[in-house]
Amino acid sequence: MAAACVTAAAVGTTWVAGGGDGPSTRELALSGGAGATVFDETENAFALAVPKLSSRQRRAFAVGNSFFNRNWVTAPASTTGRDGLGPTFNAQSCSSCHFKDGRAQPPRDARDPQRGLLVRLSVAGPGGRPQPVPRYGGQLQDRSIVGVPAEGRVRITRSPVRGRYADGAPYALLAPRYEIADGAFGALPAGLQISPRVAPAVFGVGLLEAVPERAIVAHADPGDADGDGVSGRANRVGGERSGGTRLGRFGWKANVPTVEQQNAGAMQGDIGLTNPIFEDQNCTRGQDACRTAPNGGAPEVDEHVLERVTFYTRSLAVPARRDVEAPDASAGERTFEEIGCSSCHRPELRTGRSDVPALAKQDIRPYTDLLLHDMGPGLADGRPDGLASGSEWRTPPLWGIGLVKSVNGHTRFLHDGRARDLSEAILWHGGEGRAAMQRFRALPRSQRRDLIAFVESL
Repeated sequence: MAAACVTAAAVGTTWVAGGGDGPSTRELALSGGAGATVFDETENAFALAVPKLSSRQRRAFAVGNSFFNRNWVTAPASTTGRDGLGPTFNAQSCSSCHFKDGRAQPPRDARDPQRGLLVRLSVAGPGGRPQPVPRYGGQLQDRSIVGVPAEGRVRITRSPVRGRYADGAPYALLAPRYEIADGAFGALPAGLQISPRVAPAVFGVGLLEAVPERAIVAHADPGDADGDGVSGRANRVGGERSGGTRLGRFGWKANVPTVEQQNAGAMQGDIGLTNPIFEDQNCTRGQDACRTAPNGGAPEVDEHVLERVTFYTRSLAVPARRDVEAPDASAGERTFEEIGCSSCHRPELRTGRSDVPALAKQDIRPYTDLLLHDMGPGLADGRPDGLASGSEWRTPPLWGIGLVKSVNGHTRFLHDGRARDLSEAILWHGGEGRAAMQRFRALPRSQRRDLIAFVESL
């Protein structure tokens, strides 16, 4: 039976005070702070609004939700409010990739229609900076409207990488290899850079946006001054509305500064919808049918739709942590800290100001530092992005990760979904994460299980 959704203030739970200066069990459970946490373990756990929105804000949230789930169609259409799809695209709606506002998975095989994996393309330009691929652009568009050729498709092959834990237990990872097949616009160039990325969960982004820049930068240690083997660097990227450069917070390489810009970029790059921030059709020189195809107006998504979708994603609440007092999760939390996972997956951040009162001045527990870390050659895509190198990735938040299976029906993790469970995700860590990974491998089975139980409680 589905559990009822209740806000933090309404939970009839006996909370245990923290010992000394430590947080209480209530504080540990409030992943999104007192203002933006919901207690729900159902398949809708990622899709709920923060509590205490005003009546006007609840209406805006509902309208944004409808736009987020809208299937766009080819122009011209009788329903002008939802035409403009493509001409080339990867998905027909935001929710095609972010199903129930959660995490996507990679395709299982060539016949799998699963959406949610996109592939960035580039070639090295001056100074090694990525440049769009001639005739193909910066992202592979594997779908298109009638009369316009799709750019191609991605082909994935996987090879086993075998190893053993220190106690002798075997494991096998799957290393993916990506190729572009059936290119519609000629041979792809030598030195092609391919970066596959699955769609991440979108809940909690408003809280992460509200963390003051100085609080994020304070945790950076680009020269590893403390000698712990973990650096952490801030990415600086272009602000399309504000101009200049801003701190990157979103995207797998922290290459986007705001929730609005993330949404607008996905509308154009993934669905083919022009909007007030990205006004040009996603057609490159040489794609003649794409460039002459009918469109849904200029822009196809207006300010009202963009604002409502942005409010919706900003206002998605964070599900509460579960099993806070369970012995295995408590033991696993101690191990998480002891082996160094929290060096990057920082448990606590505090938000500052926000236009949504429920998001302001909140003590949140996202388990991220929002910084870039070198994860070694095993996870490298070889493609720089802003200040991020080809082997650096933003620390992904861990809140809600234990509910991915019940919400999205899978347990695929990391930037391209290669890890089939949380243990594999840890075992893929290299570079700055290698020392923590090696300590995980050295743990006895019982402690490994406890650590996973803790992460699954988040």
